[in-house]
Amino acid sequence: RARERRARFVGKNGACNVAHKNIREQGRFLQDVFTTLVDLKWPHTLLIFTMSFLCSWLLFGMVWWLIAFAHGDLDHSTRLQREPAEGAAGSAAGFVPCVTSIHSFTSAFLFSIEVQVTIGFGGRMVTEECPAAILVLIVQNIVGLVINAIMLGCIFMKTSQAHRRAETLIFSKHAVIALREGRLCFMLRVGDLRKSMIISATIRMQVVKKTASLEGEVVPLNQIDIQMENPVGGNSIFLVSPLIIYHVIDKNSPLYDISPMNLHHHEDLEIIVILEGVVETTGITTQARTSYLADEILWGQRFVPIVAEEDGRYSVDYSKFGNTVKVPTPSCTARQLEEDKSIM
Repeated sequence: RARERRARFVGKNGACNVAHKNIREQGRFLQDVFTTLVDLKWPHTLLIFTMSFLCSWLLFGMVWWLIAFAHGDLDHSTRLQREPAEGAAGSAAGFVPCVTSIHSFTSAFLFSIEVQVTIGFGGRMVTEECPAAILVLIVQNIVGLVINAIMLGCIFMKTSQAHRRAETLIFSKHAVIALREGRLCFMLRVGDLRKSMIISATIRMQVVKKTASLEGEVVPLNQIDIQMENPVGGNSIFLVSPLIIYHVIDKNSPLYDISPMNLHHHEDLEIIVILEGVVETTGITTQARTSYLADEILWGQRFVPIVAEEDGRYSVDYSKFGNTVKVPTPSCTARQLEEDKSIM
């Protein structure tokens, strides 16, 4: 009976399947508030965006109401509303309020909104009577500008995050193992759906598996870098059209002793592919990831060509991006293949 396959470390869409639990130093997230806000989900971000403005309006509305109450503006406004029009003019002579037309908390709250968002309907205004009111006016404007800068910056960063560009960087659903130049190679195909390029694109690959040291220490997710080769040499790639990236299975490869017979018995085997580069249009570094489990590696197959020259241009048929065909491939490990060649 086959063993239960372990959970993926990296999903096919590039998401890391890791849950962080029992974090005792939660205060570290508050030391980097901006990144914490950017990492929040959209409903939480919009809730914080709304509550930050409402709370600041209410806070300063209360301050304006207290200033008016302490100066006697509320009592004077109430008296003016109760007296007849001819008496109102006489009683108003010589009295200058801190803020005109404030006679309740509601009017103070409306004035707070006008000050912070600079609406200025003209019905309420600060006078020269109270220096404290002028100071509060300056403080509220500064606080409003800070809130606007932080929240708009968070929304801009969330809409322009690098992983959005990675949605159009695609990998083949399956990887293949076949002969290339007489050597067994692990191969996959990568492509970019957009016309704007990824500058300085690099690709690397790791094998993640459970290992145990000579001292008995068990490493559940041991990450081993493996050498990649591509048509342009090195790890840098010119991703203007889909490329087949391959890894030569030699004596330094973790796949050196894997054969088609025991490939699907390696439930702990996972190969992670990471593509990094700079987005040409925004200058932001992006990263696309995927992974291949043992049952997603096809032995003895290779990818079909998808680039053809038509009317003086090169055309890419993405409908065949993941298509493979069977090719003659030895049913043995890379070690056995090299030993057979050395004997011959």
